[in-house]
Amino acid sequence: MSEACGRLFVAAGDNGPFGPRGLVQRSGVPLVSQGMLILWLTFARLLPVVVLDARGAPLPAPLSFWQTVAAFELRMSITRHQTRSAPDSPASAGAPKVHVVTFGCQMNKYDSELVEGRFRRRGYATTESMDDADVLLFNTCSVRDHAEERTWSWVGELKRAKERRPDLVIGIMGCMAQRVEEEVFKRAGHVDLVAGTRQFQNLPHMVDQVRERRAAQGATQATSRLVATETSDDVHVDRTDVPFEGGSHAYLAVMRGCDLSCTYCIVPTTRGRVRSRNLEDLLREVRWMVAGGVRVITLLGQTVNSYGEDFDPPTGDESRGTGRQGRPSLADLLRHLQEVEGLARIRLITLHPSYVTRAFAEAIRDCDKVERFLPLPAQAGSDAILRGMKRGYNLDLYRRRADILREIVPDIELGSDWIVGFPGEEEADFQGTLDFLEEQQFLVNYVFKYDPRPGTHADERLANSVSDAIKKERNQRLLAAAERVQRGRCERVVGQDVPAWLERVSERDPGLLLGRTLSGMPVSCPGPTDWVNSQRIVRLDTATPFGVAGFDVPAPA
Repeated sequence: MSEACGRLFVAAGDNGPFGPRGLVQRSGVPLVSQGMLILWLTFARLLPVVVLDARGAPLPAPLSFWQTVAAFELRMSITRHQTRSAPDSPASAGAPKVHVVTFGCQMNKYDSELVEGRFRRRGYATTESMDDADVLLFNTCSVRDHAEERTWSWVGELKRAKERRPDLVIGIMGCMAQRVEEEVFKRAGHVDLVAGTRQFQNLPHMVDQVRERRAAQGATQATSRLVATETSDDVHVDRTDVPFEGGSHAYLAVMRGCDLSCTYCIVPTTRGRVRSRNLEDLLREVRWMVAGGVRVITLLGQTVNSYGEDFDPPTGDESRGTGRQGRPSLADLLRHLQEVEGLARIRLITLHPSYVTRAFAEAIRDCDKVERFLPLPAQAGSDAILRGMKRGYNLDLYRRRADILREIVPDIELGSDWIVGFPGEEEADFQGTLDFLEEQQFLVNYVFKYDPRPGTHADERLANSVSDAIKKERNQRLLAAAERVQRGRCERVVGQDVPAWLERVSERDPGLLLGRTLSGMPVSCPGPTDWVNSQRIVRLDTATPFGVAGFDVPAPA
């Protein structure tokens, strides 16, 4: 978490899944009252974290303490989301209960919602309490080693719970399950089932099978287990037959899998080949969500702007899209979504430079519901490192694609992920990354130290040649540069009156509302709760590295 937080000191407390066991230790960092930023972050719903300004420098005087908190709170929600299960359903009292713990990305959040919906259709109720659950599922992440270790830690603590409640069904699903498969049972013998990334729709049936096997004469824990990790299966769950209950914001996976071969990335192995969803199915699901109260939708894909590339090209009288050889494309989908009445905002995660086209940029320009913020990871500012990563572009191509976006959509903002310490990275390569970040002026930057993942090309064939000490030092330098650039991007808009979509009340200060400008910039604004899920004109008066703060501008009389 600290690597994604900017130049912040993070001290973690000791806590378990069933309740807090301790408070966070005080650090030795000098504190300045206006410069101390304290946030209790729910880190994977497990770890209370205190974040302190490591420099002890005062924040800008016009910014109140809680406005700073709110700005950081929303900044952290741009592309990282922790999940909660749906509230308990009184109507389902007495029904078996399922609880899903979700680690990782927004795609996992969406998948968990699909799983909960499948169980509700089978007569289950969802519960927020792990203690009350009859079925406990962990939707896992495999992108970084610490993500897997968090899962092992949680699952390990459930061994005693399983001894007390032998009827409890524990399942591991998602990317880690896909990667390690039956290794789960070696490390956690009390787990009952393992479901890969394209087996979510089968989970209720798998739970039934586990229980049937348990009931067989002479059954043991080992003979009751199930593993399903086939990736050729398609994941399509039509859930439009019941009302949507997910709130005002929803995720929508428009595709699954990845056909790229980045050498550091495990996703193509765990998620499988790309499969785009039918455009009409997507529109039907969006209309269903909007009918249930959704106003903001985030479209998800490992490379969301490659949507439709896997479709067959049209023939004969079939309608033609703006994609390659007339295929439907993300540009076509955006134009259709623009016409959905009641939908206010459309967000996109995550894009790849190779699939940026003029048609895509023109769709963003023409569709005022599409936010002008695009996560377009560069990963490195060195052509040599990009070749080693097999990213499929060089810096010149990235510049040209970014120029297309900025030419056609002048108010667009870009964000980037960065990997420091990739095998072979020399100081000159890293300096190129610093220079490229400065050149491109990214609004949002997530910085990660290279973490070898078993099963990837980089882990198997490239020597991890950069020491941990150098990785750490470069990580901090890049975070400092990112903070400086981010603050500059936010300072540019101070003094402007901008439309902002206000989407929720700050958890830290109930008098503050949090939202986004159309360019995706996090904004906080004092106001009543009935402004939530509405657009207001906000006069921006303060900038931080994490967003902007302002106040509502009343409409002219």
